[in-house]
Amino acid sequence: MSASPTTEAAPRSPRPRRTDPHRRERIVAAALEVLAEHGVAGTTHRRVAAAADVPLGSTTYHFASLADLRAAAYRALQQRVSQQYEAALAAARTPAQLVDAVTDLVMGDAGASAADWSVTYELYLEALKDPALREVTEGWMATSRRVLERVVDPATARGLDALVEGLVMHRVLSTAPMGRDVVREAVRRAVGAPVDDRAPGPATTPATAPAPAPTGRDGDPRT
Repeated sequence: MSASPTTEAAPRSPRPRRTDPHRRERIVAAALEVLAEHGVAGTTHRRVAAAADVPLGSTTYHFASLADLRAAAYRALQQRVSQQYEAALAAARTPAQLVDAVTDLVMGDAGASAADWSVTYELYLEALKDPALREVTEGWMATSRRVLERVVDPATARGLDALVEGLVMHRVLSTAPMGRDVVREAVRRAVGAPVDDRAPGPATTPATAPAPAPTGRDGDPRT
């Protein structure tokens, strides 16, 4: 009697891996959202993973620590806002054009959203305590100055860059932000551009003509 042939089970094919080539970028973008909403103290791997819709282990796989993740988020923000800054000033070729372009930039909060500025100020606070993050802030300022130096000298560019930062901060934080005319005049002075003759100047009182000398009945001046 012959033995019945045994049937070998077919080998299982490996489970297909989910391809997600942009997962790291999604995690960084999610970290920016979490930083804007919860600040540094409230930013955790779990919150970032939930916002990015990735497994919790993905954040620690791509970033060794929360500090590394925040630094990557800050760099991503710096690159995006710097590109917007450069695009806003690209057409400026003369000091007068630069004044107009910078004024538009300030009045538009430098093209950044409220969430962007929230994360920016988180970066500033962290950079005060973490010198490594000052590479991000210094790179940001250097990029801005290079754009301005297309029109003005390096010393003027440095001062103008600081002025723009302060003007935008006032607009973001003030309950009564400065109007366009005030902003434009501050920028004009920093650039050293001539006064625009088309702009309304201070009101002047017309000169008063001297009163005619009193005359007598015959029309001769009285003495």
